[in-house]
Amino acid sequence: MAKTQLLYGVLKGTVTGHLRDADDDHYQVLVSAGSTMFRIAINVRSSLNPPDLLFQNTTSLPASLTHDLTALPAGFKKLASKPGGLAQDFIRSGIVKVDKFKVVPGDVPGANNDLKDTMEDAVVAAVDQAGAVVYAFGAKWGPETKKDKYFKFTPGNGIHDIHMNQGNDKGHSSDDGVYHDGCLIFQYPNDKYRAFFMAFQSQTFHTDDKTGHAIPAGGPPAATPAKKAGKKPPRKSHNKKSTRKKHK
Repeated sequence: MAKTQLLYGVLKGTVTGHLRDADDDHYQVLVSAGSTMFRIAINVRSSLNPPDLLFQNTTSLPASLTHDLTALPAGFKKLASKPGGLAQDFIRSGIVKVDKFKVVPGDVPGANNDLKDTMEDAVVAAVDQAGAVVYAFGAKWGPETKKDKYFKFTPGNGIHDIHMNQGNDKGHSSDDGVYHDGCLIFQYPNDKYRAFFMAFQSQTFHTDDKTGHAIPAGGPPAATPAKKAGKKPPRKSHNKKSTRKKHK
């Protein structure tokens, strides 16, 4: 049976609760969006080796993006996986710098030294500051006929896959696609932002421009914009390639 296509989009809402230690692999966040509750399940660790995630963050976002985000109503909005809109693509959108990712552990002893610490700092700030909102890009689930697993609201609804969703290993290549990467953006009063981008070490940033599938080492390069006539020949590409495997 073919796998159901991910319902990709963005959730806008107000953070009303969180669970740091509900499980080892995620940080769970409770969000109110109008009259509907959602749970955001944020990966902080992989079940595959190596378990630590690739991570980067920024407080500076394009004005066009922040304008469109602010204009969204509360709730979930389905997004078309194509350029020119709100859909995110770590490799093609230009917001993420793939060479700036760093390996960060999910949860280790000490303060301010892991992903759970980073998430907690941003989430607590969102709870404490009136008017703060969160935008969660990823795949929607629900509504379910049962209570939410962690926050016990009914019906269960949520957003997951809040990480890069392309360049996966063969076992998870059905999740691949362009312009449907997940990320997390917090908007605070006075137009302050914190944006978080995660990827698995098992994924590669060298992906096909149509399918999002990993391009194997020695395979053809990803498509690049055509060069104007009369210019010098382009330099050879030195893009790094990876054969790591992805957690799901």
